[in-house]
Amino acid sequence: MNKKTLFSFLAITLFTTIIFAQERALPNKEVKTLDGSNFNITDIENDGNPIVISFWATWCKPCKKELNNIAEVYEDWQDETAVKLIAISIDDSRSMMRVKPYVNASDWEYEIYLDPNSDLKRAMGVSTVPHTFLLNGENKIVWQHQGYVDGDENKLYEQIKKIAN
Repeated sequence: MNKKTLFSFLAITLFTTIIFAQERALPNKEVKTLDGSNFNITDIENDGNPIVISFWATWCKPCKKELNNIAEVYEDWQDETAVKLIAISIDDSRSMMRVKPYVNASDWEYEIYLDPNSDLKRAMGVSTVPHTFLLNGENKIVWQHQGYVDGDENKLYEQIKKIAN
C-alpha cells in the first residue's frame, strides 16, 4: 500500500470513528403501529432507561432468531436494567401483512412498529438487517451492531448494563 492510499484509508477510518463514536439523536421520522396509527420515533420513552431498537423483517431468519433469543431473557433484562426493546419491521407492503401474525405467534413483549417505506431505515443508515441500536437514557444512540450470530444478545446485554442506571 502506498503512502497516499494509506493516508486516505486512515483519514476515512478516523472520520468514520469520530462520526460513529459521537452520540446521535433519533431522526424525526414516522413509523406505523400494528393497528395502522402513525407514531413519531422521537416520542419513544423509557423513563431515562436504556432502549434497544432492532430493525428486522419476517423474511430474515437471523432477525427472528435474535428477537426470539432475546425474548427468552427479556424479562430478566427488564428486571435488572429496566431496558425496553422496540422491534421495527422493514417489511414492505407485500410482506407487511405477515408481521402481526408472526409477532402474535411469537408472544414477544416488545413494542412493534412498521417502517414499510423504509424512511426510518434510511434515516438511521440501516443497510442490512438485523441492525440493532442501543439508546441511553437521553435517547441518544450510543452503540450499534449489524448481523446476528448466537451469543450476540450477550454482547448487547453487556452494553445495556454499562449504561443502565
